Amino acid sequence: MESSGGRAESSGRGPRVLVVGSGIAGLGAAQRLCRHPAFPQLRVLEATGRAGGRIRSERGFGGVVELGAHWIHGPSQSNPVFQLAARYQLLGEKDLSEENQQIDTGGHVGLPSVSYGSSGVSVSHELVVEMASLFYSLIDQTREFLHTADAPVPSVGEYLKKEIRRCAAGWMGDEPTRKLKLAILNSFFNVECCVSGTHSMDLVALAPFGEYTVLPGLDCTFPGGYQGLTNCIMASLPEGVIVFNKPVKTIHWNGSFQEALSPGETFPVLVECEDGACFPAHHVIITVPLGFLKEHLDTFFEPPLPTEKAEAIRKIGFGTNNKIFLEFEEPFWEPDCQYIQVVWEDASPLEDVASELRHVWFKKLIGFLVLPSSESVHVLCGFIAGLESEFMETLSDEEVLLSLTQVLRRVTGNARLPAPRSVLRSRWHSAPYTRGSYSYVAVGSTGDDIDLLAQPLPADGAEAQF
Repeated sequence: MESSGGRAESSGRGPRVLVVGSGIAGLGAAQRLCRHPAFPQLRVLEATGRAGGRIRSERGFGGVVELGAHWIHGPSQSNPVFQLAARYQLLGEKDLSEENQQIDTGGHVGLPSVSYGSSGVSVSHELVVEMASLFYSLIDQTREFLHTADAPVPSVGEYLKKEIRRCAAGWMGDEPTRKLKLAILNSFFNVECCVSGTHSMDLVALAPFGEYTVLPGLDCTFPGGYQGLTNCIMASLPEGVIVFNKPVKTIHWNGSFQEALSPGETFPVLVECEDGACFPAHHVIITVPLGFLKEHLDTFFEPPLPTEKAEAIRKIGFGTNNKIFLEFEEPFWEPDCQYIQVVWEDASPLEDVASELRHVWFKKLIGFLVLPSSESVHVLCGFIAGLESEFMETLSDEEVLLSLTQVLRRVTGNARLPAPRSVLRSRWHSAPYTRGSYSYVAVGSTGDDIDLLAQPLPADGAEAQF
């Protein structure tokens, strides 16, 4: 937001700046401002009792588990997160190697180590490789419509299904094999929903899909936890800059506000918190999640945002992607197993079957990643996106544990498979100041909507307030 009226600069103290939210965007903004000599009056208002936002590492299962951000995708010199992690010495030697940085994954998830079908029989690895090759070649094709005048269909999902129908018409072989191929492809749709943070690829706009830049480098993790990155940024800030447990209720902007401690000075912005505390400022940087903005758009800004900004918030997609960690006393998987895929043999991306979520929510799981283990701790991490993921959050730990025990016994064909001894999961949709995981360019929106949200206000040529 821009200042109008008296400014702190005139007193030689520099402007008063507030950052709302202490996720990595808010922390990064605060760090940059603190390094600038003209910005000594800085505060970060954080709604919860911790910084980091959707970067959340917790100690558990004998090590670190990531409830939020998991990997650095494309860890190479063009990646600012990789640069920060390298600067703070948070990565292993292999992850920092030139060799690792030059690997080109195409931005696709790696192939499963083993694929279990819902009938309790392992799915042919050759068939999985064949369907993965088809699916990811089609995903690559969807990125080619970025600079074309007219996309053939509105959504990524529609394009994928249209091309799969065309390919399936030429498949040789019996009907059971055809159905199994479609079921495998459906599991890759579930993976892509997790990657895009959406309930369905039918919601993701085709034309701007190629705007996502795939960087070279083999995805890597933080040995000590992703939160080590935000902890390092926090440590670089002056003590007391972040005010915790201070949720913001309303941002009053384009006004003329005063405070007793600064007689004669006016501020164009007043940030009102839920506990009644008020913080006048010359500039405000808003870094709260889009899910929160969507839910509170009508009350969070006074006066309301300009129509084009409000519409951008409404149009951009924001979905949920959750993780479910299962701890076992003994592994039922092979020592070199890294990723267990689950294929529901009655599923097809070409068919929409309406069912109550309580009966089918677990079918949206992509399967399970095998986390690094110790002698006594063996952990699988399941990923699940969309409405099924949000429904999962409403269940108790016992209900989740029971459902997934039944799933694993069914797909492995082992009715006596021991149940996991504990479960841990994320609940990003239920988190009141997050309301989901991450954004995507939805049908009806464009990449320009994202740029529009980043434009400062007011937009009349005056100095920016927020």
